Amino acid sequence: MITPIIQSFEKMLAGGNDNTLLRFSLGSEYLKASDPASAVNHLKQAVVLDQKYSAAWKLLGRALVESGQPADALVAYREGIAVAEAKGDKQAAKEMIVYARRIEKSVQEDPDRSHENG
Repeated sequence: MITPIIQSFEKMLAGGNDNTLLRFSLGSEYLKASDPASAVNHLKQAVVLDQKYSAAWKLLGRALVESGQPADALVAYREGIAVAEAKGDKQAAKEMIVYARRIEKSVQEDPDRSHENG
């Protein structure tokens, strides 16, 4: 579902306004609209544009989980944890550690989950 805010953000992107915050915002809005695959695309670009944006890593991990890619989500969370710890962003690091442990636990319980694709 394309919401008016997504349309507005996409128009800004098409107009040449490609930046980290716009990509993060698009990813967030696509997640809210139940389109995790589109969210993943924008959030991956957000972390390319700013590799030290811990909130983008955290949201990327969530989008990957929601799109059925737990192994990729685990990679994103681990990268995000390293970024957050390096910045002193303790809360984001703690949250991503919890999310990563949940994925690790679910993979241990059902090894086939690590190979799921969205």
